[in-house]
Amino acid sequence: MTNTHLKDLKGIVTGLFLENELMSKHTSYGVGGPVKAFIIPKDRLDLINILKFSNNHSIETHFIGSGSNILFSDNEIDGIVISPLKSLRNFSISNNTIIAESGVMLGKMVKESIKNELTGLESLIGVPGTLGGALSMNAGAYGSEISNHLISVKMMSMDGKIKGYAKNQLKFSYRNSNFKSNEFILEAKFVLESDSIENIKARSKENSSSRKENQPLRYRSAGSVFKNSSQYTAGYLIDNAGLKGLKSGDAQISTKHANFIINHGKAKATDILKLIKIIKQKVFDKYKILLELEIKTLGFKPNDIEKINV
Repeated sequence: MTNTHLKDLKGIVTGLFLENELMSKHTSYGVGGPVKAFIIPKDRLDLINILKFSNNHSIETHFIGSGSNILFSDNEIDGIVISPLKSLRNFSISNNTIIAESGVMLGKMVKESIKNELTGLESLIGVPGTLGGALSMNAGAYGSEISNHLISVKMMSMDGKIKGYAKNQLKFSYRNSNFKSNEFILEAKFVLESDSIENIKARSKENSSSRKENQPLRYRSAGSVFKNSSQYTAGYLIDNAGLKGLKSGDAQISTKHANFIINHGKAKATDILKLIKIIKQKVFDKYKILLELEIKTLGFKPNDIEKINV
């Protein structure tokens, strides 16, 4: 990305434009090197102009939510990162239908659905991040996934055009979706079922209490690092491989929940990556199970993370 492109792009953005911005300021891990520009579009028109410019000039472009489920490399990313956080936040509930833009926080969706006596999202209480990020990774907890109640999604392509997808045109699996990396999630429509406020709040309280009891919420993390295997939970495998408490720099495999890697304050992406690779190797050596990452990664080479001795 040339300095001329950067200057010209800055001139057309009406939202937030942060040049040479450290991604450590925008991720729950608190790690990550600089990106040429971190952008929060003011509105859809701003987003259209940004995507068109990026597309026309072949600029490397990445989309994130609130940065709560992602590990950025310590290295510079020669491109732009776009987030809908604090901008694309239109939200409405009518009868049993929710329509929300991708910048709406998942916590707000959960609280508003409970307030309106709608069930289906309460298992996600306490899960951080935006709706866009949650859809991208098909966020879920306690046997429920956000895609369960999805009806349709609107996307914006790199040429600024809006496309609509019904749920049956998309594919969702455990902590995964097939959204295209060159299409920005704009908004989604959900239909929930009615239930008594007492029942919904009881389930919500149970889920919230379980999360507080079992997860290291006091520390910076990106949530569960690995997906559960078909046989065992990732936490069980990591714990039984004797890895709880292992440190690299200021990063540590949590002693409270082995599938969390926490940042005690000054961890680097290389520290977290080192623990990820140790976990993958040790679990494979003991169980012949190759754990798959649940968190997203940006700025790494494939072999930085995937390569282990098999």
